[in-house]
Amino acid sequence: MPAYDKSDVQRRMHGAVEALKHDFGGLRTGRASAALLDPVQVEVYGANMPLNQVATVSVPEPRLISVQVWDRSNLNAVEKAIRNAGLGINPIVDGQMIRLPIPDLTEERRKELAKLVSQYAEKARIAVRNVRRDAMDALKTDEKKKEISEDEHKRLDTEVQKMTDDTVKEIDAAASAKEKEILGK
Repeated sequence: MPAYDKSDVQRRMHGAVEALKHDFGGLRTGRASAALLDPVQVEVYGANMPLNQVATVSVPEPRLISVQVWDRSNLNAVEKAIRNAGLGINPIVDGQMIRLPIPDLTEERRKELAKLVSQYAEKARIAVRNVRRDAMDALKTDEKKKEISEDEHKRLDTEVQKMTDDTVKEIDAAASAKEKEILGK
């Protein structure tokens, strides 16, 4: 059985792009988005749980997120978790509802976020290059075991490189679009 598996390589490269898009979802762009609260963990019932398992998160207006806490006894824990999540958002408790007004981004904060976009993109590129390296190693192994010919190895090498280049282009495009969104250009 050959060590090189094209569909596995594609799946792993696609996974790097999906992870990047998820990371981007958590970046605040000055517009309200329920994905902003995805990383928030709330300590309730003696365990850490994702916010969306103890409350309903909605975006009633472009600059407001509302969090409807299901169990009133968890209200303070949810407020504390949001306050300590480092999102730069001040929760306002209103009965069983927590309102999160999204403040305008300062120029300095926009630049910090743009740097973060670059870091996330580089992390994704590294992940893709690691997948490429694994694929190239698998091809060498297959050739040594005489499972593929030298010509086949060269052809597959080129195929892996093309997949890598295409995926990196996709990452760069996503990063550039996110940077434009953050910098408001």
